[in-house]
Amino acid sequence: MGLNDLREPDVREPDVREPDVREMVAAELEAARQRSLRLLDPYEDAVLVGQHSSLMSPLVWDLAHVGNYEDLWLLRALGGQGVGSALDDTYDAFRHPRRDRRALALMAPAEARSYVACVRAQVLDRLASIDLDPGRPSGELLADAFVYRMVIQHEHQHDETMLATLQLVEDLPVRPAGRPERAAGCRAAAEILVDGGTFTMGTSAHPWALDNERPAHEVALPPYWIDTDPVTNRDWLEFMEAGGYSQPRWWAAEGWAWREEAALEHPQFWRPAGGSAWSRRRFGQQEDLPLDQPVVHVCWYEADAYARWRGRRLPTEAEWERAATWDSVSSTKRLWPWGIHDPTPDRANLGQEHGQPTPVGSHPTGASPCGAQQMIGDVWEWTASDFEPYPGFASFPYREYSEVFYGPGHKVLRGGSWATWPGAARPTFRNWDLPIRRQIFAGLRCARDA
Repeated sequence: MGLNDLREPDVREPDVREPDVREMVAAELEAARQRSLRLLDPYEDAVLVGQHSSLMSPLVWDLAHVGNYEDLWLLRALGGQGVGSALDDTYDAFRHPRRDRRALALMAPAEARSYVACVRAQVLDRLASIDLDPGRPSGELLADAFVYRMVIQHEHQHDETMLATLQLVEDLPVRPAGRPERAAGCRAAAEILVDGGTFTMGTSAHPWALDNERPAHEVALPPYWIDTDPVTNRDWLEFMEAGGYSQPRWWAAEGWAWREEAALEHPQFWRPAGGSAWSRRRFGQQEDLPLDQPVVHVCWYEADAYARWRGRRLPTEAEWERAATWDSVSSTKRLWPWGIHDPTPDRANLGQEHGQPTPVGSHPTGASPCGAQQMIGDVWEWTASDFEPYPGFASFPYREYSEVFYGPGHKVLRGGSWATWPGAARPTFRNWDLPIRRQIFAGLRCARDA
């Protein structure tokens, strides 16, 4: 059976006229910038320039960095002069660890806003005349307007990173915008049997896809069971009450060593609230722990230990993607778990819609072909897989996006969180991080062999 038989969904825009591409790019660039500015505008300069954690950059560094990245890729890489090449060293994410960036000669918030606005003005001027011939071969920066899409995604990814930074600020004066959570009834934990077989993993067609999502390739899997919903705070409390953090038998050796070194006893930001009750800190304010929301701010080692305690395991990323997209009846892959239509609030919790995960059962219309729910949005889901290249992988347009991170040191996360821009939550999107990281908006669901 070949890839043509497995039929990856065609997501290219048919007969798109060049002006439409320009309008799309300009609108998406503006939406990303407005999101960044709205996120930071409520805060005084002291919040923006502070180093709130050694794990994260000062917020003002992130803002100037997205401008510098745009300057590099949408001006200089496309033959323009650019605005700030002298700033490349300061705002290069690979030259300075996050913990050291506060000591750099950073622009003040007002300067950073002025800089990113100056870059954007030149980018839009150049966009009006640049050749966006839709017939360009793949592998070129301008094919499918790839380089513009890459920069748009990059800014939205930094918006999510900045939200993670704000979550670490203990005395944050203002919460980021978000509507009240959706109400949903309590759902009993359940699992679904996923048929085995060969399916198309990754993509060769999606115009937003980054290099580590490519190329589409065949993967054969035996049948397996996967949780209907993400693991909830209620589920996690059962793990804690059963001694999950005090019994090394549930932990991999390196995970237990990390638990002891970091003195982990509960998810990050949780606090005892008297008796058996718990609260959590969310963007500077303490609140009752919502039991039916997916658990968040747990590291891979914690997720792995929880799965072992339940007699389960974490799904591989291939198992996760098949459960999210594969229609075994028609032997076709869906663009989204629910079909071809873009995410909407009734299908998935994305893009800061609620400012937090929504309770399990909140998005039944977003179910995947096998019946799994909330696979897109709410929380990134840890998988069992190391971050490795797909067969036929080629770095594009630079090694430092994916290739330098490949190997057993990083674990893959899938599905996006409540803070993820919808365009970067596609089922083929691969996030990755170290197995000790907890500040990210990460949770899990479990799997087991059939």
